[in-house]
Amino acid sequence: MLDYDRACAAILMESNSASAFDIEGYLRRQSSIIDQALEMQLARYPGESQTLFQVLRYGVFSGGKRIRPILTIAAAEIFGADAKHILPFACAVELIHAYSLIHDDLPALDNDDLRRGKPTAHKVYGEGMALLGGDALLTEAFRIMSDAQITRYLAPELVLDAIRELAQAAGALGLVGGQALDLEAEETDVDLPIVEMIHVRKTGALILASVRIGARLAGASDGNLASLSRYGEYLGLAFQIADDLLDANAGVAVEERAESSRMERKKATYPSVVGLVIARERLAELLQLSLRELDCFELRGQPLVAIARYIAGRAIHLDDARSH
Repeated sequence: MLDYDRACAAILMESNSASAFDIEGYLRRQSSIIDQALEMQLARYPGESQTLFQVLRYGVFSGGKRIRPILTIAAAEIFGADAKHILPFACAVELIHAYSLIHDDLPALDNDDLRRGKPTAHKVYGEGMALLGGDALLTEAFRIMSDAQITRYLAPELVLDAIRELAQAAGALGLVGGQALDLEAEETDVDLPIVEMIHVRKTGALILASVRIGARLAGASDGNLASLSRYGEYLGLAFQIADDLLDANAGVAVEERAESSRMERKKATYPSVVGLVIARERLAELLQLSLRELDCFELRGQPLVAIARYIAGRAIHLDDARSH
């Protein structure tokens, strides 16, 4: 494992050298583009149940930063793809993410009252409507990706590969499987390999798929796809460790808190198993490993570099942030 102080110093130095890239501005711009596309997709909903439509919008437009769909577009743009051709798949990724959060929050699973500081969907609309809203978002994601219009500008085999990739990430070997492992691990003593297995599936699988889908649709070579896949794997685990660290430091400002607001004391997390210090060391290590995979892309990979630093940086430098 990397020396923590040395790793943090290297990250800070690299961040300063890349200060010309405005990650906050980039995320705002990309998020706005994705929000517009999501608005268009949800506007197609027939609206027989006004309550269900409200649940969909509540789950999708809940204040998230759209990291996953932004990763999809950023990975595709490395290879010169037109973002508008990738947007349907980026939207599908975000809809699946939104569905997973609605379902995770239900009393039968994580039993959360808040998500990003707001009441969870089942607290506002009831458990039945929240469950159906999640079902609808998951189904809608695959409707979007399989729209016949998409094959006018993307090869059918690439579209099929992307659908398969996202289905696998969302299914029993990915997100759903990770949630099942997480549920089974509650109130039990688990070791670090189990924690990593949960994180890699529950959180990492969708992040990895987000990167791979963008790269595959843009025609990445096998070698480039392999590099981006390793980047996505490291980033997916880093994302959850950062989330765990932010959850463990509930005193930070609202905008710096984790995606979830669950009480992690009964959950299998990095901090609960190895402690805060080692969790932060592992996060710094994963960040460095992910950045190395982007060296071959030079300036074309700058958005992905900045996203990785953004995801990990808040948790790595958490003590510094809280002191200001």
